[in-house]
Amino acid sequence: MGRFRRRMYEEYAQEFSSDESYNNAYRKVKRLKGFYSHLRVYIIVNIIIIVANLNKDIFTEGIHASALTEWHTYSTAFFWGIGLVAHALSVFGRDIFFSSDWEERKIKKYMQKEAANTNKWE
Repeated sequence: MGRFRRRMYEEYAQEFSSDESYNNAYRKVKRLKGFYSHLRVYIIVNIIIIVANLNKDIFTEGIHASALTEWHTYSTAFFWGIGLVAHALSVFGRDIFFSSDWEERKIKKYMQKEAANTNKWE
């Protein structure tokens, strides 16, 4: 933890330590930051691995186009990607695409659409 953040945390720790909403928000931000760091490392490392597999013998033979179709080129990205998806689910929850009120909003949307179609010819 940097000096500035440590000092800021110590100054505000007394003020917000009893505020439950602050503590929840702080934990959520820390989890988001951890996920985005994980995603950044995943992308960088897998780009390096894929480029390294394509350029195995760059000084002798050049780029191996056949490495694009080999399993071992992408195996690390695949298995690590499964772990990254699990991390995303733990951070964002199971309702990434369908929030808790998604169903209600869709029902209202279709009801409005149906009402507009029935009133169209009246």
